[in-house]
Amino acid sequence: MNGPEIIVDFAPGLALFLPHERRGAPSRLTTDGSSTLGHAVESLGVPLTEVGRLLVDGAEVAAGHIPRAGERVTVSAVERPQTVPGAPLRFLLDVHLGTLARRLRLLGVDTAYESTDIGDPALAAQSAREQRVLLSRDRGLLRRRELWAGAYMYSDRPDEQLRDVLERFEPALAPWTRCTACNGLLTPVAKGEVAHLVEAGTRRTQDVFAQCGACERVYWRGAHHDKLEAIVAEAMRVRAGA
Repeated sequence: MNGPEIIVDFAPGLALFLPHERRGAPSRLTTDGSSTLGHAVESLGVPLTEVGRLLVDGAEVAAGHIPRAGERVTVSAVERPQTVPGAPLRFLLDVHLGTLARRLRLLGVDTAYESTDIGDPALAAQSAREQRVLLSRDRGLLRRRELWAGAYMYSDRPDEQLRDVLERFEPALAPWTRCTACNGLLTPVAKGEVAHLVEAGTRRTQDVFAQCGACERVYWRGAHHDKLEAIVAEAMRVRAGA
């Protein structure tokens, strides 16, 4: 049996999640009479991670509100900058966001990432266990109930993804302080302490080194340093503008 019918109006920024026939104008939705408004919104394809205020007939309600017949619902996009309460801001990225993970670590942002696909349930559980914001382009993953917090990556380009994270969450940046391979913290080390870990050519041309306290990987100003410097400089400009 059909339940109450409501009218739902989504913010333009959420249109990409909706079926084509529901884009551009308010549409009618028949609910089951017992599920929450949050469930109704997600049933149309919109992850709650991307939803801001929910208004019913002009009054703000929680996602747990049970819709009643004739209600007009306005669904806003998440507010930016977005505040994530309850823990230091840190991230967890799915297997498809490896470049973004390395760039966030380059900027000193605490970023967990596995290069192999550990599966949606394990990712959501890790997000909850470690209180990390899960970043993904997988809408189904972002709708998992056990998820602690999450955000959809609207672009498939690493430059745009990084800008999106910086503008949406405004994380504190500390470039050159984390290992891009494992997320461990870097510590300056004397050349003599790591000479046996680097090639002879590097020993001849480099004098400044840092080492990861977790995986012991050694860092220096290598051939790609100018490119990395450009990424850091652009990120600092974006963060300052935000």
